[in-house]
Amino acid sequence: MTSKIDSPPPYEDAVHHPKHVNDPSQSQHGSPLPPPPSYSPSPGMFPGPPGYFGREGVYPQAGMWAAPGFSPSGMPTTIPTLSAGLHASNSGDMEDFLSAQWESTSIRHAFIRKVYLILTAQLAVTFSVVAVFTFVDPVRLFVIRYPGIYWASFVVYFLVYCILICCKEPRRRFPWNLVLLGIFTLALSYMCGTISSYYETKAVFLAMGITALVCVAVTIFCFQTKVDFTSCGGLLCIAGILLMIIGIVTAIVLSFQYVPWLHMLYAAIGAIVYTLFLAYNTQLLIGNRELAISPEEYIYGALSLYVDIVHIFLFILQISGAVTE
Repeated sequence: MTSKIDSPPPYEDAVHHPKHVNDPSQSQHGSPLPPPPSYSPSPGMFPGPPGYFGREGVYPQAGMWAAPGFSPSGMPTTIPTLSAGLHASNSGDMEDFLSAQWESTSIRHAFIRKVYLILTAQLAVTFSVVAVFTFVDPVRLFVIRYPGIYWASFVVYFLVYCILICCKEPRRRFPWNLVLLGIFTLALSYMCGTISSYYETKAVFLAMGITALVCVAVTIFCFQTKVDFTSCGGLLCIAGILLMIIGIVTAIVLSFQYVPWLHMLYAAIGAIVYTLFLAYNTQLLIGNRELAISPEEYIYGALSLYVDIVHIFLFILQISGAVTE
């Protein structure tokens, strides 16, 4: 006959107060057991279904698997949603920043292509005029015989240059900006052709070759270097003023007596100063420096580079002309 202690517990007691099998903390006389460790669902997840235990004393122990949505005791209940360093609230801002940066880079590249395309057309017109004025003898004799056309083209060059530099509206309004730039290019091309007609063909070709090498070297240097020429605007302004003063003094001296070495010295200083201006304006065009040109100012960018290159050519032409003579 079985004693009361060894008899199986009622169904309600088995469900609510089950006995642990082989539990050393369980007394031999049926003392109540401590409740099993609780398992809380993770935040933001649905709790798993309640477990059904067919036999008494079967519970998931610590370190074993649990029902879905439950974490073993001692384990964190939160799951990281994003990688370290990127908060969920800032993901949209980061996407906007990257897209804006990509659009800015694309706009800058399109701006550079447009400026150099316009500059190529300008230089093609200018050096074509120079070649005609140098090789075709009737044209060369005509421009030498009638210098008044040169001074008329100089007036047009100066007026259009002031309009394009000082007035933002004509410089940005299409197609008038291209019309003004075309007039400016033709006027300066005629002036370059007239000046070149006074020199030998060998000197003109030598000046063209040296100018091309200098411009390519300066452009590559500006794209590769970390030196910021845009922060040297004040020094370049002083250099331009000194060049103007030296030019006035040289013109006065040479009007009384021609001094070849003084003329070559002035031409060399002018070529160096305008090479620095070319580097300055190229970095303004590229961007990613202290100063940069707005993508809307493609006419200004092409105009500044074109003027620098033409002046470099004219100064080198004076040096090569003096050497060939």
